[in-house]
Amino acid sequence: MQIQQVLAEMRALQGRVGMPAAEAAPNPAQPSDFAKMMMNSVNDVASMQNKAEAMSNAYEAGDKSVDLSKVMIEVQKADLAFRAMNEVRNKLIDAYTQVMNMSV
Repeated sequence: MQIQQVLAEMRALQGRVGMPAAEAAPNPAQPSDFAKMMMNSVNDVASMQNKAEAMSNAYEAGDKSVDLSKVMIEVQKADLAFRAMNEVRNKLIDAYTQVMNMSV
């Protein structure tokens, strides 16, 4: 049941960030779709972190077009996305461990 909750939360988060519905609900019969979805998620988090770092560096360099509040918002978005991805990873590892410990 916990994995279903994690999947539902992932779909809700994907809906909030504006992913199309076709990418938000992959076909569970094709494992390559899951791997593709995970890779896209990791890439999205990495791009968010890169954007936040670039904005932070621009602000530190004295760029007048970069507002401190926007920098802080981007840094917080990147941090939240990383934490969410880390929690999903932890849940997947827990699920894998439970499956591996099952007696057949």
